[in-house]
Amino acid sequence: MAFEQEGTLHKVFETQNKTDSFQAREFVIKLDGNYPQFIKFQLTQDRCDLINNFKEGDNIKVSFDLRGREWNEKYFTNLNAWRIEAAQPQQVESGPPGEFAPIAEPTDTAKTSSENLSVEDFEDLPF
Repeated sequence: MAFEQEGTLHKVFETQNKTDSFQAREFVIKLDGNYPQFIKFQLTQDRCDLINNFKEGDNIKVSFDLRGREWNEKYFTNLNAWRIEAAQPQQVESGPPGEFAPIAEPTDTAKTSSENLSVEDFEDLPF
């Protein structure tokens, strides 16, 4: 199952050779909010270089799989990243929060009050 998460690249670690045939690299993204979260992801094998195109402070979107395993009755969970791309900038809303955009004024051809309505306007109603 694939997931996506956007955040600010906080920390990038060096690639580690776990065995002769397996390498992994970790990085952390920061999720802003009232209580910032620091989420650690792992890149493996030929994907270890995916993070090279980004620097700390960049906004990125990470596509990842959730992986888990058991070893000696201990359980481990990894967020296995397989794609990293620049996050799309969010559109800035105009006006203070909670303020609605103004509604366009009606045109001259629009009927804006009941005094402009006639019987013909209601003849095609189904009830």
